[in-house]
Amino acid sequence: MMTNNPGVLNRFTGALNRRQVNIDSISISPVVDPAVSRVTMAVYLADKAASTQLLRQLEKQVDVFEVKDITDVPHIERELVLIKISALPEKRAELLAMIQPFRAAIVDVSSVDVVVQITGTRSKVAALLRVVKPYGILKLVRTGVAGFPRAESTSD
Repeated sequence: MMTNNPGVLNRFTGALNRRQVNIDSISISPVVDPAVSRVTMAVYLADKAASTQLLRQLEKQVDVFEVKDITDVPHIERELVLIKISALPEKRAELLAMIQPFRAAIVDVSSVDVVVQITGTRSKVAALLRVVKPYGILKLVRTGVAGFPRAESTSD
């Protein structure tokens, strides 16, 4: 979580750049309080020590007031992906049958292609992409992962 001010995200990502960390996915948006934004990032680091060091560096940022690594805790994550797929009319029923188990939907149709929308975890999206790849992926756009830790359940 960070303050929603100009330049804050630039300084935040600059800390990653100085450490030669590649951002695989990033999403940012204001939360209930419009003065605060939540940033969700996916980065790949060599080991736990590198992760710990990066977290400490990010926590030092002036406008950053909470940093959590949720990799190893139960969490909810979702990503929205739009995929333009080559699909002539005679292949559409087959394609629809392929995407239904993923709870994906066709959201746009032209004479030669369709646009499929899916939301889900990165692994679910990757699995769908493997299934539709043989049809011919023409365009792909991803929002980046958004997520946070699951609520802790209490038992009596």
